[in-house]
Amino acid sequence: MAALYTWDVFSTLDGYGSFAEDADWGGYWNRQGPELLDHRASQFTPDQLMVFGATTFREVAEIMAEGTDPNALDEWNQHLLRKPAVVVSSSLESTLGWPDATILRGDAATIIRGLKAESAVPLRSQASLSLNWSLLAAGLVDRIQVTVFPVISGHTGTSPILRGAGDFDLQLLESRTLDGHIQELVYRPTPHR
Repeated sequence: MAALYTWDVFSTLDGYGSFAEDADWGGYWNRQGPELLDHRASQFTPDQLMVFGATTFREVAEIMAEGTDPNALDEWNQHLLRKPAVVVSSSLESTLGWPDATILRGDAATIIRGLKAESAVPLRSQASLSLNWSLLAAGLVDRIQVTVFPVISGHTGTSPILRGAGDFDLQLLESRTLDGHIQELVYRPTPHR
């Protein structure tokens, strides 16, 4: 049986995954609370293989290595750093100090199809937008987990999380409210015909 592949992404209500560097939002758009952080830690405790595209991997590795972002010390981020990781990249030359990372070169869909067939643990990808748009198109994303933060960042938002995705129907599998105002939604995508 193929390993389950989950694309895990944070978003504002208006669909942005990040914000301009000069914006004053802060990590988690300054909306995190203990329930979100505990829930994230529980999701990153089980064995799983992390999958990154090069851009997200560089960003996360830099934040973890510098130690200047207080969110890097959150328990779930520490769990994340200890997970084995695969980076699908034709440009990275090193694993940037990530303790257990491997760079795989080649067609992303072929690589992930092989990992899904061989892995004894689920695969989870954090952000990595363009990588996951291509994997959605190839039918390799089993779950989309969107954590929606209660902000609109129409002026400062960057990286629309679904801008490069195709047309998909979504079946809601799970939903929960965290800290009274953050929504986590888990969907099964199927191509819209």
